[in-house]
Parts: sequence; structure tokens; C-alpha cells
Amino acid sequence: MAESDKPRVIAVIPARLASTRFPGKVIAPLMGHPLVYHTWQQVNRAQLVDRVIVATDDQSVVEALAPYPVEVVLTDPGHATGSDRIAEVARTLDAELIVNIQGDEPVIDPETIDATIRPLLADSDAVMSTARRSLESPESIQDRNVVKVVCGTDGNALYFSRLPIPCYRDGGMPAGTYWQHIGLYVYRREFLLAFSALAPTPLEQAERLEQLRVLEHGFRIAVVTTQYTAIGVDVPADLKVVEELLQHRAAKG
Repeated sequence: MAESDKPRVIAVIPARLASTRFPGKVIAPLMGHPLVYHTWQQVNRAQLVDRVIVATDDQSVVEALAPYPVEVVLTDPGHATGSDRIAEVARTLDAELIVNIQGDEPVIDPETIDATIRPLLADSDAVMSTARRSLESPESIQDRNVVKVVCGTDGNALYFSRLPIPCYRDGGMPAGTYWQHIGLYVYRREFLLAFSALAPTPLEQAERLEQLRVLEHGFRIAVVTTQYTAIGVDVPADLKVVEELLQHRAAKG
């Protein structure tokens, strides 16, 4: 595909100020900058992304990012999900592909972002894509905060769950069987707008995973495999872990 033929790709980072376990985390200071600014920097390093927008529900986020060259859009505070917030922004955008990247992932891998975009560049019938990584730790496999995904032979998602899937009837957890879902999504714009208008579905409500709404309505989600280990910030203690990683990277140059 020639560069001039590539669909326009815009990344939107939802940055909701409220958080049950860590209120205000998206603007918590991390190495002298708001946390979400680090996320924005990483997304800008993705080669296939043409523009990056932070979508927030609070003026405090706008003010925190004012000293930086970050495009920020203030959205309706009543949105139930990040994809709803992104859809509000997408309605105003001239782009074929919309990338959804969580604001609390300041070390998100740019190469993983590009890899997740490529299925929609290669297949005009694909409407949505996401990513996964191999999951080896028994503790993580059992952890309900770590979302697992299983895929078919075509590389499309069959199901997402907070429980270990598949379940081995006779016990055991063979290596290379479990996959962690990486919360990064790429949508065709028109599909995102249609998806956000659908009512929540039973499996989505049971697992509290909105990507299940896509599967329950019969749509495909392409899944790419990555080596990236997602490191999100869920509680204040996570800031120290991320700061040490960023310092290590800076020392390596």
C-alpha cells in the first residue's frame, strides 16, 4: 500500500479523571509530568498514527496538559465507557481508523500499536482489532483483573474472560495456552459509531468487558500477538514501578 493510499489513523486516549482505586491518576505526577502526557508521547512514536487526541471529562485534565503540545478535547462527563467517549470525538473526525489507547498506560509500546493497526490496513472487511501476549504466571492466569482471550485458527477472538480460559477438565495449565488481552483497540470509524449505539449485552454485563458486546452481535475482532507486557497504573504504588522502568530506559538511552 502506497503511503498516499493509507487510511488516515487517529488515536484517541480517554482520560477520565475519576477512578475508584486512584482518583485523578491520569494527571498524577510521573517524573515531573502528568501521567497521561507519557502515554501521549508513546502513542506519538507509533509510525502508523497520524494524529493523537486526549479525550477527557474534566477541565482539570485540560489545565494539567495546557503547558504541553497535546491536543485535548473536553467530552460529556456522563459516558459509561471509554469507547463511548472516543465515539463522541470520532463523530467530529475525518479518519477511517480510530485507535483507543488507555490513558493510564504510560509505557505503551508504539510497535504494538502499529501491529494492531495493520490487520485493518490489510483486510478491508475487518472492523476491529486488538492484541494479546502469552501468559505464563499461574497467579496472573487466576487473577480476575487480568483479562484472558482465546482465538480461533483464523486469529479472531472467540471469547474474553476474567476467568482462566480454556479450562482444562483434567487439571494442569500447559505453557503457551493462556493469553492475556492487551486493552488496545483499533476500529473502523463507522463501526465504532455503530457499536457505541448498541445496548450493553448479557455477557458484557456479566464479565464487565465491553468488547464482548462486539462478539455477541456477531462481529469479528482480529487479534495480533505481541511481546509487550502491559503495565498500567491502577493504584498509587504502580507509579513507582513505572518510574523505575522509565528511569531505566532513559539510562540506556
